[in-house]
Amino acid sequence: MKRSRQNGSACSSLCINGVVIVRWYLGVLGLVVACWGSCSVVSAQLVAPEGYKEAHLREGNPPAAVWVNPQPAGVELPEGVSHQTFHSDAIGEDIGFCVYLPPNYDQESDRRYPVIYTLHGNGGNEWKCLLDAEVLHEGIVAGRWPSVIMVMPNGGHNTFYKDSAVDSKFRVETMFIKELIPHIDATYRTIADGSGRCIEGFSMGGRGSTRLAMKYPDMFCSLFCQAGNVPRIATLYDPAHPETYPNSLLGPDRENYVNNDVFELLQKNLKQIKKGLRIQIACGTKDGGHLPTVREFHVALLEAGVDHTYIELEGLAHKKTEMIARLRPIWFDYHVESLRRAAERSGKN
Repeated sequence: MKRSRQNGSACSSLCINGVVIVRWYLGVLGLVVACWGSCSVVSAQLVAPEGYKEAHLREGNPPAAVWVNPQPAGVELPEGVSHQTFHSDAIGEDIGFCVYLPPNYDQESDRRYPVIYTLHGNGGNEWKCLLDAEVLHEGIVAGRWPSVIMVMPNGGHNTFYKDSAVDSKFRVETMFIKELIPHIDATYRTIADGSGRCIEGFSMGGRGSTRLAMKYPDMFCSLFCQAGNVPRIATLYDPAHPETYPNSLLGPDRENYVNNDVFELLQKNLKQIKKGLRIQIACGTKDGGHLPTVREFHVALLEAGVDHTYIELEGLAHKKTEMIARLRPIWFDYHVESLRRAAERSGKN
């Protein structure tokens, strides 16, 4: 472990498998590039480049989904994973999800387990996060991580895990927060409160998990945003163009944009976020479509005094499998530490 000071503030770095992980402590303002074998710190505040807001106004297609999907041909389920469904009143259909149960789940019938909710990216479904479950199982069996349940829900295409104000068939936030999580807590032996829940995701899943964690910070103790774009949604409001994203998803009411803006939610729920939500962010230095707003959110966290861990992976584009490959030995370390601290605060240790 290496520790350094800059401008009166401190950070620490830990090199694992050639990747430098940097932990930012309160009061540090800057950017850390975590890469293969090197680490650099830039003191100046970084802001998103000109034109990124215009780029977001051109994003994507309307939401779409097949809510229950068959197992893809040639895809084998990792050990401990099964495919399940539940009925969503919010969407009016059955919803598919995959769930991983740790090896000792059936044998220890009195034990309750924390849960990691892993959200897929744009165009994905409930089958797209099986590698995460494979890595988790591998680490549990090896004794690196304690036994944890993982849930991989179907969030549809291009929904960003929001409730669509335009089409009631895509009330994905309501489905996830008010139906799926209670269903998981009722069906499996979970720690059914924020001290036992983590949320994460890649790309659209990272963006969705970040917004949900900022909006409902008491429901989670740990967030891992993996290359999740986090634009200032409130600034994109333009009722003159209802066909343009995000107007095509959030509708004509500006309050809906403010209530879905991560930066606005950070300020609104800052006390709860500081109290019990730990945040980790990772993105590649060649992920041009996502890195600018990730950097901007990192700076916003620093300015708000929110302790968090920030990682940039040198030379990495928007590739989840490569991100996991680089960080595989420590992929769930942050969640595990968050769960440990949350258990101590709640007296459940």
